[in-house]
Amino acid sequence: MTSSSLRNDNLIYFDNAATSFPKPPTVMEEMMKFMKSIGGNPSRSAHSMSVEASNIVFEARTKLAELFGVKNPMRVIMCFNATDALNLAIQGLLTEGDHAIMTSMEHNSVARPLKELEKRNKIKITVVKASNKGIVASEDIARAIIDTTKLVVVNHGSNVFGVVQQIEEIGKVCRTANVPLLVDASQTAGVIPIDVGSDNIDLLAFTGHKALGGPPGTGGLIISDNFDHSTLRPLRFGGTGSYSDKTYQPTFIPDMFESGTLNTVGIAGLLGGIDFLEKYGGIQKVYAHKKKLTKYFYNAARDNIRKIKFYIEPEICETGVVSFNIEGMEPSLVAQKLSDEYGIMARAGLHCAPMAHQTMGTFPRGTLRFSFGIFNTEKEIDRAVDALATISKG
Repeated sequence: MTSSSLRNDNLIYFDNAATSFPKPPTVMEEMMKFMKSIGGNPSRSAHSMSVEASNIVFEARTKLAELFGVKNPMRVIMCFNATDALNLAIQGLLTEGDHAIMTSMEHNSVARPLKELEKRNKIKITVVKASNKGIVASEDIARAIIDTTKLVVVNHGSNVFGVVQQIEEIGKVCRTANVPLLVDASQTAGVIPIDVGSDNIDLLAFTGHKALGGPPGTGGLIISDNFDHSTLRPLRFGGTGSYSDKTYQPTFIPDMFESGTLNTVGIAGLLGGIDFLEKYGGIQKVYAHKKKLTKYFYNAARDNIRKIKFYIEPEICETGVVSFNIEGMEPSLVAQKLSDEYGIMARAGLHCAPMAHQTMGTFPRGTLRFSFGIFNTEKEIDRAVDALATISKG
């Protein structure tokens, strides 16, 4: 039996750290409503369809500002995903001769932009290593800061091991040193409460297509109310619908950073995802559900799969992401069997985070990753444990 024949009724999706599935019904409803009834280009015309599109974008900014603790919704910059937002922050802030700090738990969406600037001899980088539990000490961040440090970048929640960094404490260190803190919240937005003010965050990159429930092609950069946006250079230049008599880029937000037509239909879907999140019970309920499933899987797997190896204890797995291996078996082979023979979707390999695997001792083999979402159930976990138990017997 192939996975395609299981897709309608029996598919189990444990790859929510890559993108959440299924999407809430409100996401499709809002996207269809936009495509069928609105369809205009926001901020480009004065007619009613354009105005309606602009209202959708503004409402999404307002909801996201409330979610992340920003007073001014214009400080929510719409991007195409978290990678886009991280590139805007990294390439927009750093200049030649600067020093940047990142952690050993970073995703390649942080590592590659920094490494590219380093390769061009523009900047120098220090990588602060996490503990064997994947946690970065704020004291180690403090020791790494030097006179030329212009940016600290921290992965809030690991996409491989589910551990969450103490952002507030790291932010205090950065505040004391007057160094901007950029947080990659790809895995935590919609799962862990985040307040850029109280958490001492200057710039926060988020994606819309994971725990927020939105479609691919959505995300953004949150600029804190106290951060001087003029120190950030745009990543792209072009039409914004504002100051059209000028050939120079606008210098006010959000237009300064949003050249070209926005993914308005995607933003409408993201707004639907946020609305669903509110009706579901909010972030705390999402967190509780993911923690419950994580603990349930750990216990069931340890009781029934003798060859399973975990790398993090369930108590510090915060986002519903669990990495493991079956001893003596390649994770890619196990993932393929789960998909082809049992209709269980998971991800194997290095998960675009080689430094995290090096930190945790799972490089270059990688791991098999289950990542649970709000629509997953304990019954699905039971099926997955049974499948893994059978596969492990070889």
